[in-house]
Amino acid sequence: MDGHSGLLQNVQMASLPLCNQQITEQGVINGDTGATVDPRKLRYNQQITEQGITNLEWKQNTFGLHSSPGLLYNQPSALVGSRTDVASVTSWSAPIIWEGTFDSTLIDSIYKQQNLTIATTVFALGKYVGFVKDFLESAEQHYFVGFRVHYYLFTDQPELVPEVKMGENHSLTVRKVQSLNRWQDISMGRMEKLEKLIENELASNANYIFCLDIDTKFYGHWGVESLGRLVGVIHPWLFDTSRDRFTYERRPKSQAYIPAGEGDYYYAGAAFGGSLENVHNLTKTCREQMSIDVANSIEAVWQEESHLNKYFLLNKPSKLLSPEYMWRDINESAAQIKIVRFTNVPKIYAEVRPNL
Repeated sequence: MDGHSGLLQNVQMASLPLCNQQITEQGVINGDTGATVDPRKLRYNQQITEQGITNLEWKQNTFGLHSSPGLLYNQPSALVGSRTDVASVTSWSAPIIWEGTFDSTLIDSIYKQQNLTIATTVFALGKYVGFVKDFLESAEQHYFVGFRVHYYLFTDQPELVPEVKMGENHSLTVRKVQSLNRWQDISMGRMEKLEKLIENELASNANYIFCLDIDTKFYGHWGVESLGRLVGVIHPWLFDTSRDRFTYERRPKSQAYIPAGEGDYYYAGAAFGGSLENVHNLTKTCREQMSIDVANSIEAVWQEESHLNKYFLLNKPSKLLSPEYMWRDINESAAQIKIVRFTNVPKIYAEVRPNL
């Protein structure tokens, strides 16, 4: 059977197959009518397992924003914003997080009461395993410090993963995956692996997930101000330009197609996240759209990033992170960037990508 087979953990049964039903590679077949439940027609939170059709049971994120008694912090203003040089809200009322738009003392106090777990995934195939040490060491200094974090590292060379001391309530799981010859295939394959990780392990064991690139490094605070139902990061090279210059997929044959004149922001594929339920829907949808493209012999111009931008156009993020959260290079500057939190690491792509 295909990837839908195998008993999934952490699921709640919606219905078991009846005595006149049969589970096959094509789905669940009704013996009386011959009707088949096509796996492609399942809702995004449903699975076909050996026991039938199941619903994923998500870890709940329903809690109030309770402040601690006696906590002292700066008084917010209803009249004057702390940033007048940038937009801090989208046209659909989602916040855009910049330095100066949140109070770490207050927001950390609120979220520390919730006993959260933040899953974080990275992929390090081929020579990209050389970026693991800097990523993890810098993350341990700046990324969700004081909160429970579980890193999931996918690599084809687990024996080369360096030992990095994890902070309190931080842990690392290394998963071996198959080597691939094209960096484009590595990029596109991430969505399926993320989808299955959420289904098989994380659905009821974590509150939020961030999916990050490994060839990156943290330089500043990245904390709970970034959490939201569905979170996108504004691309560092395209945050200050018009939509007609966005590098969307412009060929109608692709499922990632965005026509000229449409689009909100251009989002970076190197960082996205949200609740487990919402990121599962994102990864499942993008994986399905990429599969259609493969069947139609077309590959989106920026692979998964193109499909991510199409998804965010139709499913608006509930929170946007400014380019502080995915900057170009620590040595680059821009007037709007008051702090660099997370950056790409300079590299020669021909030396690290397998097919260049």
